[in-house]
Amino acid sequence: MRDLSALIKAYDIRGVVPDQWGPELAREVGTAFVEVLGIRASDGGAGRLVVGHDMRPTGPDLVAAFIDGVTAAGVDVVNIGLCSTDGLYFASGRLDIPGAMFTASHNPAEYNGIKLCRAGAAPVGQDSGLSKIREMLESENLPSYDGPYGSASSQDMLAAYAQYLRELVPLDKSRELKVVIDTGNGMGGFTVPAVLGDEILPALPLEIDAMYFELDGTFPNHEANPIDPENLRDLQKRVLEVGADIGLAFDGDADRCFVVDEKGGIVDPSTLTALIATRELAKVPGATIIHNLITSRAVPEIVIENGGTAVRTRVGHSFIKATMAETGAIFGGEHSGHFYFRDFWKADSGMLAAMHALAALGETSESTTLSELLKPYLRYVMSGEINTKVSDAKSVIARIKETAIKQGSEIDELDGLTVSGDGWWFNVRSSNTEPLLRLNVEAKDFQNMEMVRDSVLAMMVG
Repeated sequence: MRDLSALIKAYDIRGVVPDQWGPELAREVGTAFVEVLGIRASDGGAGRLVVGHDMRPTGPDLVAAFIDGVTAAGVDVVNIGLCSTDGLYFASGRLDIPGAMFTASHNPAEYNGIKLCRAGAAPVGQDSGLSKIREMLESENLPSYDGPYGSASSQDMLAAYAQYLRELVPLDKSRELKVVIDTGNGMGGFTVPAVLGDEILPALPLEIDAMYFELDGTFPNHEANPIDPENLRDLQKRVLEVGADIGLAFDGDADRCFVVDEKGGIVDPSTLTALIATRELAKVPGATIIHNLITSRAVPEIVIENGGTAVRTRVGHSFIKATMAETGAIFGGEHSGHFYFRDFWKADSGMLAAMHALAALGETSESTTLSELLKPYLRYVMSGEINTKVSDAKSVIARIKETAIKQGSEIDELDGLTVSGDGWWFNVRSSNTEPLLRLNVEAKDFQNMEMVRDSVLAMMVG
């Protein structure tokens, strides 16, 4: 049996092309996807699925092979071509059919991957089909099918996607805003002109200063990974140069959004989670809001203060979506810049998050700045996510846990290891996509955050 553990992770497929995978495996994934999810009409499924891809050069060949595998298994394919990941989720939701998005998100150019979903953009993760797909591929025992082939057709969903988002978060009555947007040569360069510009729909009261909108999967300007502050430097500088009201940054597949204020300061995603939560609770009083365990403790505090119910969950889109379905939550946010919306089939959308930030600022007076608007949401000091390469992640976490027990700290193992003390907490967990340990620390003030951060980092590398 072959080992695909390095390629098939907790909630997606991702690896280097062609070193780890290529068109042959993509074809097999297509066939396995049909079998595991029972997509054929004769099996009670939808009888078709939707597929899209980002701007990475390897995407078209992988998609073509995947379509071959799907159609050979007797299922029709709707190919929407270039799209953002939330554009694929929109298509899956609107058409009510399963979907496959070919992207490696923020990973470097040599990577590509697949995010799979059921009809209505419901997640396919390790516990909802992905592990079975992996088992089928590793055993190289794909079931044979001798029925009629499926067909492949193309459909443009961009205009419908743009219209739907504008209906969810209207911006036409906003005050005039000067906005710098850095799409990092990723799919935001495809979706921003359609949603926030006037390429398809009427113009909005936004003056957009476009940075790196050219689609280029080699990422010539900087990595399309806005969680790394280094990749926000150009945006911060440009916001200050032009006197913008707000700056927005999207990752490679545009399902994540990061915000920069008028001073060039990076807005923590937890702050944006709290802001959007208050807006959603104003529409649906008493509703449930999801936050992963890495978000600031300010998030559940603010949710409760605004009459909502806060539910804590593991990191990762499949876990967030599943919890939203279980609880009926209207919104969910992650520290990594992923934001999930009930009215968007519980899926994550960087564009919707960006529109909420624009709408919140656009509803204020001319003199109100973004930093002033967000000040009430800033209660603690966070370290940001710190990634450290280690040779044996399990032993490192075990060592940290042993120390925490000796010190009498509170321990939680919902996702990795979370340790809490008087006025501080930290979480350390293994990455699902890279050979790293991820550390997040929060405290009441910078001095305590720095002390806890440095202490844990010393144990990680010691």
